Amino acid sequence: MRFRPLRSAPAPQPDEVPVPVPPAEMRAMVVDAPEGVEAPRGPDTLHAASVPVPSPVISELLVRVIAAGVNPIDAKTRAGAGVAGAISAFPATLGYDFSGIVVKSPYESHPFPPGTPVFGMAAFPRSGGTYAEYTVVPSLSVARKPSSLSHVEAAGVPLAALTAWGLVVETAHAHEGQRILIHAGSGGVGHFAVQIAAYFGAHVTVTASARNASWLRELGAAVVIDYTTTRFEEVVSDADVVIDLVGDVQGDTGARSLRVLRPGGLYIVVPTGSWPGYAEAAAEAGVRATSYKVIPDGGALATMARLLDSGAVQVYIDKVYDLADAAAAHRELEEGHTRGKIVLRVSDD
Repeated sequence: MRFRPLRSAPAPQPDEVPVPVPPAEMRAMVVDAPEGVEAPRGPDTLHAASVPVPSPVISELLVRVIAAGVNPIDAKTRAGAGVAGAISAFPATLGYDFSGIVVKSPYESHPFPPGTPVFGMAAFPRSGGTYAEYTVVPSLSVARKPSSLSHVEAAGVPLAALTAWGLVVETAHAHEGQRILIHAGSGGVGHFAVQIAAYFGAHVTVTASARNASWLRELGAAVVIDYTTTRFEEVVSDADVVIDLVGDVQGDTGARSLRVLRPGGLYIVVPTGSWPGYAEAAAEAGVRATSYKVIPDGGALATMARLLDSGAVQVYIDKVYDLADAAAAHRELEEGHTRGKIVLRVSDD
C-alpha cells in the first residue's frame, strides 16, 4: 500500500491589519530608581522617555500597543509599594494591561501571527510594562481582542476581568442562589465581579456610592448598599462569600465582613498590602479566608472575550488619557471614585 505524503495545514491568516516594522526606540512613560529613603513617589514622577524597543524571546510576542489599562497596582508600584521591590532595572516602564497588534510571533504558524489584534497582560516587572508603544508578552497571557470592542475598551479588560473571574469562578465557585457580598463594586475589578457572579446565578449584594446604585443594578446586583449612609453589617447576614476590594490596612472593612458571613463562609481580600491579620481573625470567627492574586491566563481571557462579544459582560471605561498624560491618569485613579476603568491611549489604531 502506498501512502500519500503528509501535507502541512495552512498557517492561520492574520486579520487585514498593516504590520509596521518596529523602530529601535519607542516612547514610554517611566519611573526612575528611588534615591535613598524618601516619601512615596507621586504621580508626577512618571515621565516620558525614549527607550529601546524590547526583543521577544522563545514564546513571547512583540505587540504594538494601541491602548494600556491603568490599575491600582500600577499606582502602588509607582509610589514605591506594590511590586516595586521586584523591579530589577531603571528607568522602569509601568503597566500590565494592553490591547494592540502583534508585530512578531515565535514562528510562522503561531496562533497569533503578525497583524492579529490581541489583548492581555505583560509580565511586568519581569519585563517592561505597557505604558509604551511596544511591549513583549508571553503568548499564553493573551487572547484575540473581542471583535465588538475598540482597542481602548479592550485595554480596560485583562487584569480587572481576570481578577474578577478568579475571585468569582475559581475561588468562590459562584452558583445559583449563592449569597455574595462585593465591596467596592463600581471599580475596575468590582464591576466585572458583579456581572460574572450574576451570570452564574448568585444573589449579589454590593457596597458602593449612591451615584452608582442604578448602574450596578443594571449590571446584575440585587442589592446596593450606600456605604456613605449605611453600615453593611446592619443589612447583610449569612453571606456565603465576601469579596473585599477595599482591603484597608487597619482591617475595619474586613473585620466587619467576617461578622456577616455564615459559619464556614469565605472571606477573600484582594488589594496588595491590606489587613495583615485577616487569616487569624477569620479562623477565630469560624470562617475561611484567603487572599488572591491575578493569574494572566490567556484561556480564561478568551472566555471573557466571548462573554464580552455576546453582551453577557460589559466593560465600562470612565476616562481615557493620552500616554503623555499618565500622571494625570494616576491622580484620577488615586482619588478613589473611578467607575470602571481608566485607559491610556498609546498610539493610533
